[in-house]
Amino acid sequence: MTPDVLGGFSYVWPFYLGAALAYLLGSIPFGLVVTKLAGLGDIRAIGSGNIGATNVLRTGRRGLAVLTLALDFGKGVAAVLIGRAFGPDMAIFTAAGVVLGHMFPIWLHFKGGKGVATAGGVIMALAPAVGLAALATWLAVAVIWRYSSLAALSAAMLAPAYAWFFTERQRTELIAVIAVLVIVRHRENIGRLFRGQESKIQLSTRPK
Repeated sequence: MTPDVLGGFSYVWPFYLGAALAYLLGSIPFGLVVTKLAGLGDIRAIGSGNIGATNVLRTGRRGLAVLTLALDFGKGVAAVLIGRAFGPDMAIFTAAGVVLGHMFPIWLHFKGGKGVATAGGVIMALAPAVGLAALATWLAVAVIWRYSSLAALSAAMLAPAYAWFFTERQRTELIAVIAVLVIVRHRENIGRLFRGQESKIQLSTRPK
């Protein structure tokens, strides 16, 4: 390698390392872990088969669903804050890494969650105004129509627009990429919504 190439590599490799470590953090399947520790078995065997908080709620254990939501959201926030300690560019890499880790975890053969909570944590840490606007969108849609997937899709579609108003270009571009990933991960939900077969949010304490 020439000195220029070596110098370029010495500059970029920490960013790839940061993204890789954030990916491993994102790969921790908290929904699966907390339900197994609670003696409920494999969360992938019930409901939608997803490892996220919405499917954990289908066990009837609201506390576990809230815990899963908090942990998935928290790992998104943590990845960005840790990355930011090494500079704003590192925060972008760790933000991308943690979302990819949640969606495509190595421990689960790259079959992970849909990334809503983790993406929410990332966006809240990257651009709080955007995160709050997306959260308000999610809550409004969820309360009115009671479809978690519709709420997530609405928040994802509007997040890049909020980012355009509230933050700078680099973060806006990342938020747009994350939004596309979240929407793609909901492709089956989109089909069920159109067919009128999507399950609504259930707040009963008993499993359905």
